[in-house]
Amino acid sequence: MRTTRRRRGFFLTLLINLLLNLEGLVPAILLAALHFLLGWPFWLVWIALGLWVAAICVRMWVFGWLGSVGNEPTPYRPNKNPYSVGNKKQDDEKNL
Repeated sequence: MRTTRRRRGFFLTLLINLLLNLEGLVPAILLAALHFLLGWPFWLVWIALGLWVAAICVRMWVFGWLGSVGNEPTPYRPNKNPYSVGNKKQDDEKNL
């Protein structure tokens, strides 16, 4: 998979994720309606919005971490194939 070398773009990615996850606004909209209809405190709306943004940021961090873990190079493993390991000796004898 092709990866980019740039690490800038957190806020652009956050904006795109916020637009793709608009269903997270439903609790804040309901709390705002309750504020105007029943007089509930407005700080509950801000808490709902903050939790929505925080959850998306945590999700972005987890997926970014999982992507970086998958990009680690595999360690070197010696060739243990019996058919290819022993052929080197025979090839040296043919070249003499």
